[in-house]
Amino acid sequence: MTFSEVIGQQEAQQRLVKMVEEQHLPHAIMLCGPTGCGKFALATAFASYLLDNGTASSKAMLEKLEHPDLHFTYPTIKLPSMSADHKPVSDDFAKQWHELIMQGPYFTMEAWMEAMGGENQQAIITAGESDDLVRKLSLKSSQGGYKVSVIWLPERMNIECANKLLKLIEEPPMQTVFIMVCEEPDKLLETIRSRVQRIDVKRIAEEDIQEALVSQRGIDEEMARRISRLANGSWLKALEELQVGSENELFLDMYIMLMRLAYQRKIKDLRKWSEQMAGMGREKQKRWLTYFLRMTRENFMYNFQQEELVYMTQKEEDFARNFARFVNEKNILQMNDLTNLCIRDIGQNANAKIVFFDFALQMIVLLLQK
Repeated sequence: MTFSEVIGQQEAQQRLVKMVEEQHLPHAIMLCGPTGCGKFALATAFASYLLDNGTASSKAMLEKLEHPDLHFTYPTIKLPSMSADHKPVSDDFAKQWHELIMQGPYFTMEAWMEAMGGENQQAIITAGESDDLVRKLSLKSSQGGYKVSVIWLPERMNIECANKLLKLIEEPPMQTVFIMVCEEPDKLLETIRSRVQRIDVKRIAEEDIQEALVSQRGIDEEMARRISRLANGSWLKALEELQVGSENELFLDMYIMLMRLAYQRKIKDLRKWSEQMAGMGREKQKRWLTYFLRMTRENFMYNFQQEELVYMTQKEEDFARNFARFVNEKNILQMNDLTNLCIRDIGQNANAKIVFFDFALQMIVLLLQK
């Protein structure tokens, strides 16, 4: 893993390298930023930079992310096969973790949960993990250089683990560097936050995402430009947009169907639409409602005819061309309020058929407000 594999983030890369060159490298660094900005990719590339001693064997080990002085810590779950007193540790899932990160350094918590086989559990970093880390880092460096501990999502540590890690950071073993990859730093102990060098990683620049889509994925310039704007600084979001038959295509179809049927006041068909929505499952329903909020906002902005304000795919824009005028200052706020109420009701296990049928009927009234 090298810096060349990190999409964008040149400013953060330069800052990290400069700390080493000026011999001001802190023993604990925390990379903070939104999902998809490449924090983990940056952390892994920097860890490789620190561990690379220039030999062929070192490069080979780092290429496979199997260097003996590189230690990964990440949230885990308790499998039914584990004993009652066992505290899960990263090594229990080392095979799954290695397979995931070798597919690429950009992934979601959902992807990691799926890899572990525990989609319905809560993943945490246990006290057993901190004990394991103390043992690993107490050993001498096998290559005579740094030992690097990359901790992914330290905010998921339980309190016992966090307190033990605090002691380890306060009195780190010789030539040990901790690199934390954090999305919600406020959930960490203040005493830990005060003892690390925080580096805020920004959203990826649009032009960097566009360039990566063209060079890595073979996307044409125009499509890459649209996707990079939709991605809003997230490479993960850009990859989602690339997926053929993605969830967003279904969501757009359901959005178009609702609006057309509501405009035509086809009550029977709207009932069928609400039944189709009810069959999606609650998490998917909430995602569609969030999509509805975005599309409604984009259609409203489309009316201003300023391209830089609009973030839509080509298919979405094709629909907006004729539909956007129906979303205006007279109904935009009511549409948003209605959608947020639906999100609340679905989250509280209300009858989905009733919620979505009522939503559809109210849309008839709102579309008349031109």
